[in-house]
Amino acid sequence: MMLVDSHCHLDYYKEEDGELDAVVARARAAGVVTMVTIGTRISEFERVRRIAERYDDVYCTVGTHPHEAASEPEIDVAGIVELTKHPKVIGIGETGLDFYYDHSPRDRQAEVFRTHIAAACESGLPLIVHSRGADAETAGMLQAGAGGGALRGLVHCFSTTRQLSDRAIEIGFLISLSGILTFKNAVELREIAQQIPVEHLLVETDAPYLAPVPHRGKRNEPAFVAHTANHLAELRGMAPADLAAATTANFFRLFAKARPAGSA
Repeated sequence: MMLVDSHCHLDYYKEEDGELDAVVARARAAGVVTMVTIGTRISEFERVRRIAERYDDVYCTVGTHPHEAASEPEIDVAGIVELTKHPKVIGIGETGLDFYYDHSPRDRQAEVFRTHIAAACESGLPLIVHSRGADAETAGMLQAGAGGGALRGLVHCFSTTRQLSDRAIEIGFLISLSGILTFKNAVELREIAQQIPVEHLLVETDAPYLAPVPHRGKRNEPAFVAHTANHLAELRGMAPADLAAATTANFFRLFAKARPAGSA
């Protein structure tokens, strides 16, 4: 099987003692052909980009997480678009709204989110959306941003309500599922996951967070995306290889700037 980890944070692993190299090697051994290391702070983008440059099968994104909306340097649409010109930068985000933790003022989160939506429309790159405790607000802003038809992207680590998944799918967004899907108490999420059209599905780890069963409670890593994919396949009554092929094809269709390692 060939899998893609559409969302991980490789900058959380140490480079100097070989930990990062080992994590990437284990992912490859598990059939993960591509990893996307996600930008959450503009001020730390250079390290995220450097990691993507280091490995043929790793790409990256640029963006400001809603938790950091108030503390990170302000960047305008043109500034974000300029950073996306690097060949390894394939998406914008992670950005969005988090009204559960409220680490940044809500008006500031919304302002930063609008800037990223505009940058995604201008660049043509997919938007990676974080939403927690803000389904209606997130859906409304995506709907408004998609009015011109240029907005593409995904809702990452989806674990909320059908309100958000249905509206995101309506505007053409994909839904990315993480190890939360395997948790015993994720009953509603599993019901939603069974009904999402297969062409709108992606899988991810959000590593080093949210390790799936049977590794729950341990540090997550991209290799473990296979457990989430296999669980999703079982839920949907699909062969694991078919689910892997579908989500991998979905990824490369959405992230058209990315190429499987070794391809022309």
